[in-house]
Amino acid sequence: MNALAKPDSPANVDLTRYSGAEKAAVVLMSLGEDAKQLWALLDEDEIKEVSQAMAQLGMVPSVVVEAVVQEFVQRMSGAGAVMGSLDQTQRMLASILPKEKLDGLMDEIRGPAGKNIWDKLANVNEAVLANYLKNEYPQTVAVVLGKVRPEHAAKVLAELPGDFAAECILRMLAMEPVQREILEKIETTLRTEFMSNVARTSKRDSHEIMAEIFNNFDRQTESRFISSLESKSRDSADRIKALMFVFEDLGKLDSGGVQTLLRAVDKSDLALALKGASDTLRNLFFSNMSERGGKLLKEDMASMGPVRLKDVDAAQARLVAQAKELAARGEIVLADGKADDELIY
Repeated sequence: MNALAKPDSPANVDLTRYSGAEKAAVVLMSLGEDAKQLWALLDEDEIKEVSQAMAQLGMVPSVVVEAVVQEFVQRMSGAGAVMGSLDQTQRMLASILPKEKLDGLMDEIRGPAGKNIWDKLANVNEAVLANYLKNEYPQTVAVVLGKVRPEHAAKVLAELPGDFAAECILRMLAMEPVQREILEKIETTLRTEFMSNVARTSKRDSHEIMAEIFNNFDRQTESRFISSLESKSRDSADRIKALMFVFEDLGKLDSGGVQTLLRAVDKSDLALALKGASDTLRNLFFSNMSERGGKLLKEDMASMGPVRLKDVDAAQARLVAQAKELAARGEIVLADGKADDELIY
């Protein structure tokens, strides 16, 4: 509609060149808020057809508006041209449709060419995306991975079965420009079959979230809440405790991990943290230090005298945070007791 030449007056507008849905869209947009009652008279298919036309209108010259809405010329006399867009369509439909129905309709109107699908994929956990893609054809996977950020594609490939991932890489190397029709089919499939379910598949377990919260409590607060939770739901308390990574869990580090951590932490924090550590954990750290370094650390701990529990907790929390940062960079491995975290030498 927006590709047509602009007539010089309403009388010269050839209305046969416009579909009924396009003309209805112009009328409804021109009426603005006053169109609510008209929208309410349309059934769902009619709303969908008019909305799709509205979203594609672009700029409509005022002479065309006047010609289409002849019976509303007086109401439109000061309105001039109107601009049809996705945002304008969504704002108008929001006043007459429930949010759930509006969201679904707008996704359909945006269609396969909608800009959001690849942006959304970039935010999907690589394991979740890989779990879906492993059931697709390698050529399809190659197209998808070619559209997302390289760093995200690398993580997804690492999650795919080895032979399948290798086949996908070969397809990506040999891939030619993808026909628009094929790309649209892939985008539609991703939107309807995958993105609609991704929220459920990637949702974090509430116990994991709560374990992270508990990790940030001081020792007394943590103990108080755990005790309270145990009296109400021992299963939940046990699951949270199993998921928490606390200072004593540093005892699961291998020698290389301990030495890496020792190089990264503040020595005054280390001395204060070990003041409240078990003998086993202390010995693990001392055994991974030089004789002179261990002796100096013991002297520092002894010279501190009595220390406040909350200061020890704070120092231990800083060591745990440092360990997690090193693990995130791949410099150490934090084992949580699961079978797939077992180290093989």
